[in-house]
Amino acid sequence: MLIAGVLLATVLLRFSIVATVVYLLLPRGPSCPRCGVEAATIRHPFLRRVLPWLEHRWCLDCGWNGLVRRGSAAVPHSRVISRTARS
Repeated sequence: MLIAGVLLATVLLRFSIVATVVYLLLPRGPSCPRCGVEAATIRHPFLRRVLPWLEHRWCLDCGWNGLVRRGSAAVPHSRVISRTARS
């Protein structure tokens, strides 16, 4: 019984380490990781209830879509200058 408990603990520890690393590797905030433009939110009621700290986003400029961490990320300074220069 002790061996089964140790094996279960190591499996849970591995799962938690992998989940933490994957979460930290996800981009943060509403901006697209490819081009830096603000990406549109795709709403998933199931995803919002199960994983409320993640969002599914889609970039209208470059077509990227994927999961991002919720939160605000600073827009790079060069992108801000180029966006204002376009207007």
